[in-house]
Amino acid sequence: MHHNLLLILFLLFAVMMLVLLAKKIKIAYPIFLVIAGLGISFIPGMPVLKLDPDIIFLLFLPPLLYEAAWYTSWTDFWKWKRPISLLAFGLVFFTSLVVAYISSSMIPGFTLALGFLLGGIVSPPDAVAAATVMKGLKIPKRLLTILEGESLVNDAASLIVFRFALAAVITGTFSMQEATGQFFLVAGMGVVVGIIGGNIMYAIHRFLPTNPAIDAALTVMTPYILFLAAEQFHFSGVMAVVTGGLFISWRSHEIFKTGSTRLNMLGVWTTMIFVMNALVFILIGLELPEIVQGLGKHLVYKGLKYGILISLIVIVLRFLWVYPIAHIPRFLFKKIRENEPSPGWKGPLITSYAGMRGVVSLATALSIPMYLDDKGTLFPERNMIIFITFVVIFITLVFQGLTLPLIIKWINIGEIDDKIPEDQQRKRIQIRLDELGLNHINEKYQTEISRNELIKFHKNTLENEVSNNQKSFDSVECHTTKKEEVEQYNHLLLEIHDLQRKELFKMRKHKEFEDSEIRKAELQLDLNDLKVTGNEH
Repeated sequence: MHHNLLLILFLLFAVMMLVLLAKKIKIAYPIFLVIAGLGISFIPGMPVLKLDPDIIFLLFLPPLLYEAAWYTSWTDFWKWKRPISLLAFGLVFFTSLVVAYISSSMIPGFTLALGFLLGGIVSPPDAVAAATVMKGLKIPKRLLTILEGESLVNDAASLIVFRFALAAVITGTFSMQEATGQFFLVAGMGVVVGIIGGNIMYAIHRFLPTNPAIDAALTVMTPYILFLAAEQFHFSGVMAVVTGGLFISWRSHEIFKTGSTRLNMLGVWTTMIFVMNALVFILIGLELPEIVQGLGKHLVYKGLKYGILISLIVIVLRFLWVYPIAHIPRFLFKKIRENEPSPGWKGPLITSYAGMRGVVSLATALSIPMYLDDKGTLFPERNMIIFITFVVIFITLVFQGLTLPLIIKWINIGEIDDKIPEDQQRKRIQIRLDELGLNHINEKYQTEISRNELIKFHKNTLENEVSNNQKSFDSVECHTTKKEEVEQYNHLLLEIHDLQRKELFKMRKHKEFEDSEIRKAELQLDLNDLKVTGNEH
């Protein structure tokens, strides 16, 4: 165990170095993760690490789904609910159905239930992979919103399909009518459990004397609590996690009131999800040699062929589904034509091509049980399903991931939304907040302004910030300032912040001030950075 733990830590470190390399050469890091998983399988002498498939499912999927729900905008989600639903439910079931029938007829020994199992695994695209690939590229905001919303709900839909198919394989019986009724019952009650659990966690955060560390710990525990509570009653733990995540995210401004709490949670979750993504690909790298050995050389070549064919099928099916659902509703309903801009042919092209499979598919495949029953009967075609899943992820992530940026630049889709650009939105928000502070001071502390130097100083600071932000906003709006000049201005601010950080380091080194006060100054610089960059630096 000690040796295996050291090995995983070493591999995790190596994977992180690859991610840094990906950042350096500006390639999406999920592409490097899948390549790293494949590379690990070729390292001689690697031990075979066997984990309970149920543990993999429970350990990885609840936080991955919860984090996706947390960063999903409910307002945007509801606004684009029609295309999201058609992709998340319609395309998942369509893909699962086609993959089920084709794989069961193409692969010897594959039953229809095993086909649905494979279809449920490979049907959901990964929004994180797509967003990482498209980062920094000029595309409409609504496309990213739809892809993120689709990924959130289609993970839930595909995992429910996976669970029903798994039960059918184990029991040997399957009824479409009974499964459909059970699907809505299990999913609906999972939503109920998520709402109840979300309200309980909301009350704990809101009314009990928590601190940043406890709040962060509770948010890490919440997806597991919601998942296990729903599964205890044989409802959908996946839907409970997604629903609870959306609910708590929507009410987060009421329960996480301090900047330190929010920054602490951001750090905890960003690190945890990144490490989980890396660990899943390390696990497949350690398990691939055994899977390949279990298949045998002859079946490996066949598995590679099946994987390539299934990859082409899921890619083509997405195109066949996306274009009709983008245009047929507009043709049928006048209200849609009036309220929504036309997607044209470019938007559906990007949406279709961005269907890259990722960590959820891989974690789901690894969660297939080793045995059918307590008697030790091996689960049929487990190695083949996992191998095909890895091939599908590899092809969609590497091939589509590397070529998608080229396609986006080639078609030059631009920004077709009516939304205000993000940098202008930030300035408008800050102006509103500063004006609110000024009004409060003028209404409640008018007499103190002349007596209290600190209040007077803060009032002047707010007035200066409002003036500067308004001038910056006006110059961008009337196009007197070019984009390059705005970028140069932001670059200057970040340069000054970096110099200030170096000065703080000197202060700490020479012990001029207490460390606690220097850390507070560093935190303020981080917050100042956020004013410039939004959420990245």
